[in-house]
Amino acid sequence: MHFHKYQGLGNDYLVIEVEADSEPSTSLVRRVCDRHYGVGSDGVLLGGPRQAGELSVRIFNPDGSEAEKSGNGLRIFARYLWDVGRVQDAPFSVRTKGGLVTCQVQPGGTLVAVDMGKATFDSAAIPVRVPRREVVDEALVVGGERIHFTAVSIGNPHCVVHVDHVDADLARRLGPLLESHELFPNRTNVQFVQVVDRSRITIEIWERGAGYTLASGSSSCAAAAASVRLGRCDGSITVTMPGGDLAIVVDEDFSVHMTGPVAKIAEGALAAELLQGAG
Repeated sequence: MHFHKYQGLGNDYLVIEVEADSEPSTSLVRRVCDRHYGVGSDGVLLGGPRQAGELSVRIFNPDGSEAEKSGNGLRIFARYLWDVGRVQDAPFSVRTKGGLVTCQVQPGGTLVAVDMGKATFDSAAIPVRVPRREVVDEALVVGGERIHFTAVSIGNPHCVVHVDHVDADLARRLGPLLESHELFPNRTNVQFVQVVDRSRITIEIWERGAGYTLASGSSSCAAAAASVRLGRCDGSITVTMPGGDLAIVVDEDFSVHMTGPVAKIAEGALAAELLQGAG
């Protein structure tokens, strides 16, 4: 089984293409992603066969769970398709579990733009276990601390917490409590956001199924959309993470566009010993 490894701002994925619909086992994904006993990655991108002219990708977290959408993962998958000659410089569509997105690899391949779809704050769409409403700037006590959060879906669930000062310790302390909070039946990605000015935010991320991570494209989109919804930022925002910056544009209808870097790391074959017994 051949793989290609890429990273986007330190968030790394393995791209594996399959000839037909395939259902990788949880144990196999965990083993491949393990940084000591496997190749090591923040997830697996499983490229499926083209159906009705559409390209498609399934996204798996390192704990074996499947994600609806990943901004970094989509940029990486787009770059992979460009590298192997499946797409050219023109925009193209990719089907994800979280909906259809449009990608475009910019000249040279180091930057990829993705139209991520519309952000929504609707509790039923995210989902959040509350009477149906927009979940915006709501109070919650978690880990003995009172926070205010905004729930967002960009095809996958997010809990955005605006704070005066953001750091990794905060994300590691409250992130896992919010990820698995009873309000979120499908668990949630968590972003802690510090607004620098109307065009820049800094975030720390606790990613559903992956834990603390250096960067996340969908998290950047959700944090930017929530910052616009709260009136704290304008539509064009630079999102700074430990891994680097992404450029996010939020339209008036909350359609979200992301542009950011991708770099190739390696390619190779998964050894039979690694796959043996993993299911």
